[in-house]
Amino acid sequence: MNIGEASTQSGVTAKMIRYYEQIGLIPRAERTPAGYRDYADADVHMLRFIARARDLGFSIAGITELLDLWRNKDRRSADVKALAQARAEDLRQKIAHLQDMAGTLEELARTCAGNERPDCPILQELAVQTAPAQGNRKYRNKDSTSIQERIRS
Repeated sequence: MNIGEASTQSGVTAKMIRYYEQIGLIPRAERTPAGYRDYADADVHMLRFIARARDLGFSIAGITELLDLWRNKDRRSADVKALAQARAEDLRQKIAHLQDMAGTLEELARTCAGNERPDCPILQELAVQTAPAQGNRKYRNKDSTSIQERIRS
């Protein structure tokens, strides 16, 4: 089947299929005498596997590991489980970070009158944030005081 059919059947765009070939995530497709890519059902199956792993947030490196384990019939399920657990923990950390960001923004919004005056405590607070992120709290000033802590004081 051509790349368009493989794309339709796998749910992976033709552009991404070409990219996955380019980076070596999937083997280069066979070519027809006319030079067109020719995909087999096994290729579509692998593309679906990749699409599902991407949907679960795995990186290209993580998908490479998963594909290696999938192809290896002597694999240990413990290795697959460890990858899944690590990805779940990454997601939990991202969720916590996003919740922290939302809380900070909500706290900043509470400090703003939201009227016609030009002074805005949100912009003032953002302007003092010059230090790089430290620890789990991404929004700190030079003296490591979080925005939420500064607003409360």
